[in-house]
Amino acid sequence: MTNSADLSPLGKSAAYRSDYAPELLFPIPRQGKRDELQLHGTLPFFGVDIWNAYELSWLNLRGKPQVAIARVTVPADSPNIVESKSFKLYLNSFNQTKLASADALQALLQQDLSGGFGAPVQVALTLQEQFAGLKMGELDGLLLDRLDIDIDQYTPSSLLLKAALDEAPVEEKLLSHLLKSNCLVTGQPDWGSVQIHYAGPQIDQESLLKYLIGFREHNEFHEQCVERIFVDILRQCAPQKLAVYARYTRRGGLDINPWRSNFSTGQRPPNLRNARQ
Repeated sequence: MTNSADLSPLGKSAAYRSDYAPELLFPIPRQGKRDELQLHGTLPFFGVDIWNAYELSWLNLRGKPQVAIARVTVPADSPNIVESKSFKLYLNSFNQTKLASADALQALLQQDLSGGFGAPVQVALTLQEQFAGLKMGELDGLLLDRLDIDIDQYTPSSLLLKAALDEAPVEEKLLSHLLKSNCLVTGQPDWGSVQIHYAGPQIDQESLLKYLIGFREHNEFHEQCVERIFVDILRQCAPQKLAVYARYTRRGGLDINPWRSNFSTGQRPPNLRNARQ
């Protein structure tokens, strides 16, 4: 696998195929960015990337359009991510493709995306008659954005992070809606909310908010930003338990929601669409 972000369809003119074209998927190895974080061998986390695809359509065998929403769950230890524009182009290739059933579509998606990500992925479809049952919800936690602070740094620095290493440990969830980073290739803004659940030395909230706002001019893909946040907090604040979950707003009908954790509650995070998604 030699694909790199600069070779992807991002930022380039692209013909929109309307015939089934799995070759449009553009995998990018995760390890390149993990090398920057000095992550080699066993990862300090497990997790998933939850993709929601809101612009999914195909034709039944009589030529009538069908619509659905897809949820794709990708393990964090898959060797690749798939560049999001290529994912969109791939999904659009179903627009004029006739399929026997939604199950046939699901099987193709699972097959192709597992190949692209390099590991088995889970695909679930929400059909039109099920739309009314979908719910929205916000991440829970103590809101960091309430803090009235001065900001003068808009690139992330782990040195901003502080924790009370010599005091009794705590367990809490902290939340911010002020996460913004930029696409690694195009520089276009990516907006998100982030929840940090940890147990250990109490993290200084002002320093954490400054650190998160520091991503504002930082160029990385969603998955890479969340892993950077996880690793920086783990190394600087020494929590015994840590989970970082970000919900990003959609682009091109897709949202990506990475979750990284080093402890298990027996459940994955809820896939609830928030107000900005």
